[in-house]
Amino acid sequence: MQTKIYDELLNSKRRLSLMLFLFLNIVTALFLSLRATSHTPLTACAPTLLIAIFSVALLARLLINPAAQIQRLNSVALFTGLLWAWHIFSRYHYQFYIADNYLLVALVSVFFISAIALGDHLLAFCLHALPTAATVLILDGGRNLLLMLFTITLPLVGFTLHHLMLRRLDNFTRRLLSQLYAEKESYNDLSMLDPLTGLYNRRGLHNRLQSILEKHSGSHFVLLLDIDNFKAYNDNYGHTMGDQALIRVSAAIRDAVRSRDVVTRFGGEEFLVLLTNVNETIAMQLAERIRQYVVNLEISHRFNDKVSTHVTLSAGIAPLEGDDFNTALTNADRALYLAKNQGRNMLLSWQDLMNSTQPQAAEPQNVLTGGK
Repeated sequence: MQTKIYDELLNSKRRLSLMLFLFLNIVTALFLSLRATSHTPLTACAPTLLIAIFSVALLARLLINPAAQIQRLNSVALFTGLLWAWHIFSRYHYQFYIADNYLLVALVSVFFISAIALGDHLLAFCLHALPTAATVLILDGGRNLLLMLFTITLPLVGFTLHHLMLRRLDNFTRRLLSQLYAEKESYNDLSMLDPLTGLYNRRGLHNRLQSILEKHSGSHFVLLLDIDNFKAYNDNYGHTMGDQALIRVSAAIRDAVRSRDVVTRFGGEEFLVLLTNVNETIAMQLAERIRQYVVNLEISHRFNDKVSTHVTLSAGIAPLEGDDFNTALTNADRALYLAKNQGRNMLLSWQDLMNSTQPQAAEPQNVLTGGK
């Protein structure tokens, strides 16, 4: 993905190069056609007229259809190069005493068009310039061989080196983009994770939720969990011990569910698990397994005779119907609130509550009263 934008930029640059190339050909061809004298037959003007007509037609197409694909720059360069070679060959015999100078000026003029518009495209540059260079060498007949070779070779060598430098720059830019994209992905991953527990945060949940709703049409459940009496735990054991408890509880929740389920630290001591592609029976079994895993941790919670001996969880679960995550979350939160009020260390289903059935509850140990 990261190279797609860069490739689009290169295509845009290629398009502009072709448009400039066509414009320069049009202007030069029209100038030479209008400058033709009465001593020059119409056939000698045919190549420049063809260049102008061809370039105007192609430039008009590019302007009318900005989305047109530019895939034949080399072919266009070769075709116009052959027409320029034809023009030089046709006009050469009408230059009389300045024939040698004419060849040199013609060669430099064609190289000028190539250099201005095709400096970043070595193959197109060569295809456009070489027919003219070959024609000039043939017509010169060796009279000014060193001068002609120097005029031809210097631009070719210079633009070859320039092209190699651009290729190295292009490769460096692509590597840099890949590295920046990888770092961006790494930072995105970090920004979606809770730094303490390593679980998804709310941003990570939102990202995964969108993906799940787009790709999976099965039934899903929202499970909301809260550590019982965690404020009292922090107050009595300190926040360092509280953080350690959160880390252990997070690991237990993650171990209790499947790899495709999404475990999120939803708040301070509150967790959300998105159970994906699961029926109600399995969802309840997974939720109960989480509760039991946390109880089995046997994290100490003893500071007076009114508190439970171990850290426990209360949980509320609700189905995710359609794409209405907010409603499912609200229903799970209501079930969690009732679980807290009915004794903690238990799991309540919103569907059971709606059906007015008595929820199954684990027997709490030395239940605390008041607050979460």
